[in-house]
Amino acid sequence: MCMESELVTADMVDASEYPELSDAFQVYGVPLTVVNNVGRVEGGMPEQMFVPHVLNSANAAPPKPKILIAR
Repeated sequence: MCMESELVTADMVDASEYPELSDAFQVYGVPLTVVNNVGRVEGGMPEQMFVPHVLNSANAAPPKPKILIAR
């Protein structure tokens, strides 16, 4: 998504190297995608399932989605 739109930014964090972030975002499984600190998509899934989850989360949150992906 980030590569397709400059309105979307993303950061990827290794959950085992940043335990404070893992605790803050309650990372229990990976991958975990957090959208605007509101929406969460946990686990891997096909793009056709993933994109609607992210868009729904982005619509419920402030504009300019920021996605954090823990691995």
